[in-house]
Amino acid sequence: MKIKDMMSRDVQVARSADPIQEVAARMGAGNFGFLPVSDGDTLIGTITDRDIAVRGTGQGKPGAAPVSEVMTAGATTVLDSDDLKSALDLMASGQIRRLPVLDRHGKLVGVVSLGDLSARVKATSIGVALETISASA
Repeated sequence: MKIKDMMSRDVQVARSADPIQEVAARMGAGNFGFLPVSDGDTLIGTITDRDIAVRGTGQGKPGAAPVSEVMTAGATTVLDSDDLKSALDLMASGQIRRLPVLDRHGKLVGVVSLGDLSARVKATSIGVALETISASA
């Protein structure tokens, strides 16, 4: 099975200059805690609700501070044409719960999460991946 068959396609994106308070409000309204961050059409990183809490609020940054000050630069990604095992291996080796998905042209086309994969994979495969991802570093 390919990543494109199980990824979430309706993905919101944060821009590096977006205020963290606005991004946090979007996360709250949409009930999600992860956004890819792009600069134009280029994926430059990711931001999570934890990034906002720890790197933003925890370090005394104002709500108007840009996402670029608290995001995780760079991102581990998969291609929409990759198979499921490659995503699970990346998630396990990097202790990652969500991966931005790119097409062959490098354009962001979705996100695949451990939850997306768990709905379609044998319980044993997900169990092993989840244990590895959740293990303390």
